Amino acid sequence: MKIQWLAENFFVDPAAVELDMCSWQHPDPQQQRVLDGFTENALANFPLPYSAAPNFLINGRLYAVPMVIEESSVVAAASSAAKFWLDRGGFHAEVWDTMKLGQVHFRWAGNTERLRSLFPELEDRLMRDSEDITANMRQRGGGITNIELLDFTHLEPDYYQLRVAFETCDSMGANFINSVLERFATTLELFMTECAGLADTERDVEVIMSILSNYTPDCLVRVWVECPISSFSELAHKQGMDAHQLAERFATAVRIAGIDPYRAVTHNKGIFNGIDAVVMATGNDFRAIEACGHAYAARDGQYRSLSVCTIGEDLFRFELEIPLAVGTVGGLTALHPLAKRSLEMLGHPSARELMMIIASVGLAQNFGAVRSLITTGIQKGHMKMHLTNILNHLGATEEEAAAAQHNFQDQTVSFSSARTFLEQYRKEIMMRIP
Repeated sequence: MKIQWLAENFFVDPAAVELDMCSWQHPDPQQQRVLDGFTENALANFPLPYSAAPNFLINGRLYAVPMVIEESSVVAAASSAAKFWLDRGGFHAEVWDTMKLGQVHFRWAGNTERLRSLFPELEDRLMRDSEDITANMRQRGGGITNIELLDFTHLEPDYYQLRVAFETCDSMGANFINSVLERFATTLELFMTECAGLADTERDVEVIMSILSNYTPDCLVRVWVECPISSFSELAHKQGMDAHQLAERFATAVRIAGIDPYRAVTHNKGIFNGIDAVVMATGNDFRAIEACGHAYAARDGQYRSLSVCTIGEDLFRFELEIPLAVGTVGGLTALHPLAKRSLEMLGHPSARELMMIIASVGLAQNFGAVRSLITTGIQKGHMKMHLTNILNHLGATEEEAAAAQHNFQDQTVSFSSARTFLEQYRKEIMMRIP
């Protein structure tokens, strides 16, 4: 009924729209019900390519990494970079911390020092009143790790905040965190109402909102690759450079992204091409990951590159430091059929292991993009995939597509040039038929 109503009221050809919508539904009604449950007013599914990038050696373990992305050449670039580093020690990664944050924002018109003096008692009450919510998480080794009282009255009248740190183990923990914060809000209101020694005007607390923060600067992972500069000799020779020239050219490109925000945004977008693709494939929240990563890139007041390249006497090192709040249990990871397959493909990783895998793909993608930019240019790979898309649109056969790929190896690709080639190629074929 929803599809019929939408088609009849907003489209020119309702019958064609209904056919399109229905054709992009899962053939298994039970599976479609699962997918429909992810959101509201679901009409159909919106497919994206599900790929695998092989050759990722991370901390000595070999992975084929699932990626969901529609942008041309991203999977190829990540796979190529992974293969390059496979024989050079692979990717090295470490998780510094997995702390996540939530906030209770409130107004209180009393004396700040009085509130600070009450905070130890309030903190104890907050912990006790939320024990029923945190019990299961505490059994798994997580829970509430810290509560801070922050004073923002110099910026906004009577505004304070409870900033709460959480360990959520292998789950993303959004529902857990928000449930705890809402309980904290109730406890805060009751505590101030019941607190002895307060004036009537000091018993009123206005809770503005209670919500997790997607900025998790301490949920941090670092990944790096390194090798002797001489390892670039073969690649450099193809570009008419020596290994040191190529390495320095690469490092300069990365430094530029640390200086110029206009370049940094595109540079970091390349990192997220890799990161988002794995985040989506594993059923995690790529929007939260992006928001946090971009905030982290601007943490010193200027937006900068998330990756850094250093060159020693004969050592090239390229590294990425980024906050990644992800989970491997609960949420979509337990419901989406391909998300479950993705985690199986990765060997059922812990959240910490998944952080390292995701960051490694981000660094690989960044390496591949910068390498292309300073050598052949970024368009070569993009245009190859662009030609494939054009040929599909024009209904080219496998034979025609192979001929077109050969023809455009050293030529500029455009829709009109590809169409002209196909028309001419088909005429030649017809002329050969007796």
